[in-house]
Amino acid sequence: MNRTDRLYAVREELRRAGPAGRSAERLAEVFEVSVRTIKRDISALQHGGFPVRARPGTGGGYVVDAAATLPPVNFTDAEVSGLAAAVAAHRGQPFDSHARAALVKVLSVLDTRAREDATALNGRVWIDHTDTSGDARTRRAIEQALHLQRVLVVDYRDRHGAPTTRQLDPVLLARTRGHWYLVGHCHTRQAIRWLRLDRVSAARLTTRPAARIPVEAVGTPPATAEAIAEL
Repeated sequence: MNRTDRLYAVREELRRAGPAGRSAERLAEVFEVSVRTIKRDISALQHGGFPVRARPGTGGGYVVDAAATLPPVNFTDAEVSGLAAAVAAHRGQPFDSHARAALVKVLSVLDTRAREDATALNGRVWIDHTDTSGDARTRRAIEQALHLQRVLVVDYRDRHGAPTTRQLDPVLLARTRGHWYLVGHCHTRQAIRWLRLDRVSAARLTTRPAARIPVEAVGTPPATAEAIAEL
């Protein structure tokens, strides 16, 4: 998530929190950044005219003026719970932080009754996070490379455990057979390669534009595959 998107998401998270507010530590956990970064973001919002203030004392945090609200939207509690369940199940996966930011925006504009009903229903859905999620900085670099179409450098271990460093032109992210894959054109092999994300130990975004490779170059997806654009 870039800083502009995070500032908007922090603002909506604070709106949703209402008079209870949110601590800097909680915001840092939600957005996977440092407490120092959150404090800088709050300062930027304040200088931009957003009515957020620090509440001192035990249990204190950042609170938004009650007048800073958005009009309600017509989501049912079940629809919101469906989104929340999908976002929770996706924790630690590609575009996770963006999904959570979008959910915050939805929750922030619900009327009070709908938000309370959705929260109650969400309490009846449990998701056990047993999978080890990857490093957030690595995920962000991969997301940005795909979004901005830039060359990505990854440290990777193949199925035999041998370490390699590869430069890729990112083409797509795919989930199949229980794993996420980064699919891209490998500069070393001069061919399309599928890299399992759980084997990527680090990823670095470069400033070099990636070759514009069409998705069709990867091959024909199986009949059971579906692009999220088709949902």
